[in-house]
Amino acid sequence: MAGAGRRRDGRITPERILEAAMAAIAEDGLATLTMAALADRLDTSGGHLLYYFGSKDRLLLEALRWSEAALTEERRALLARRTTADRKLDQFLELYLPRGPRDPRWTVWIELWARTTGEGPLRAAQEELDLGWQSDLEVLLAKGAAQGRFTVPEAEIPERADTLLALLDGLSTRVVLSQHGTDRAGALRTARAAARRLVVA
Repeated sequence: MAGAGRRRDGRITPERILEAAMAAIAEDGLATLTMAALADRLDTSGGHLLYYFGSKDRLLLEALRWSEAALTEERRALLARRTTADRKLDQFLELYLPRGPRDPRWTVWIELWARTTGEGPLRAAQEELDLGWQSDLEVLLAKGAAQGRFTVPEAEIPERADTLLALLDGLSTRVVLSQHGTDRAGALRTARAAARRLVVA
């Protein structure tokens, strides 16, 4: 809607641009997302988008950060719930996996992985986002072990968490790319079975 998400000076807010980018990816895929197409969607100019983000890579990274920030709030709320550790782990798996093959967050993740080579700001940003999931999963596993719900030696918690997240990344990629007939339900079944083998008593 023209005028929505605009500041008093008429400029569209960065948050509105990121929201529109993720919506466009969900509807039409990443291949059709150009700065010009996004500008048309927002009824603004490509130069306006470049003013905020400078390049498509930067726009994608900031869209991913914006999406991950919302998930971080959900993840922290999940960890704070008064429920069993194994139930929290199950909910963690559900939150991590893509909703389906058109999941915009995972589409952007895969695109940025493909664009990342060596060291640099893009790699550093990705590692920062990954660390949030890793740290929270380690906390969850440690609490579950302390409660006797999980059988994970304290020294092995980081490695077990990393292994589970690597598996989730692989399953998520299969869902988004529709590989090997993997859908969200099948990925979730596989993730639950792997989690039980790794950590659940």
